[in-house]
This record gives sequence, structure tokens and C-alpha cells, in this order.
Amino acid sequence: MDNKFIQEQNYTRAKKRVKAIKGFYIHGIVYILVNIFLSGIIIFGLMQNNYSIKNAFSNFGVYSTWIFWGIGLFFHWMGVFGFKFLGFGQDWEERKIQAYLEKEEEKRRF
Repeated sequence: MDNKFIQEQNYTRAKKRVKAIKGFYIHGIVYILVNIFLSGIIIFGLMQNNYSIKNAFSNFGVYSTWIFWGIGLFFHWMGVFGFKFLGFGQDWEERKIQAYLEKEEEKRRF
């Protein structure tokens, strides 16, 4: 009975992790496609206003969404993959919980 519960818990945790990774990949694909589209529209609009190709491509408006949305994408990456490198992943939580439970068990023994 207890083993089945642990397996279900592990399955639920793995499913949640896969969903988070999939969400990040979808976010990355949308980021690329939407920004290419927006950059194309901005460049086309600037070219219609007598900008040269060089000036149109060097305009900050072309890159602003890439930069600011990229910051958001970076934090999404950190949420899905990055905090593990800092030692604060889900494993860290489990280790801390186990450590506190062991301390409580030791206190009860004495």
C-alpha cells in the first residue's frame, strides 16, 4: 500500500516536471516566431518611412521585444531548469524535509 502511494507520488512529480519543460519549450518557440514576425513588421514600417536597410535594422524598436521578452524567457528557464544549479531544486526541499523529520525523530528517542 505504501509503495503504491510512493509510486503515484513519483509519477505525479515526474508528470508535473515534464509539463513544466514542455511549457518552457512552447514559450521558446512562440518567443522566436512572434519576435521574427514583429521585427519584420517594424523593419517593413521603417523602410516605408524612408529608412535605409542599415538604419532600419539598427533601430532599437526592432530588438526591444527580443530583449525584454528574452529577460522573461530567461526567468522562465531559471524556474524550470536553472535553480537546480543553485541548489534549490525540488530535491533540496525533499532533503530539508527529511533532515527535519530525522531531527524530530532523534529528539523523541531521547
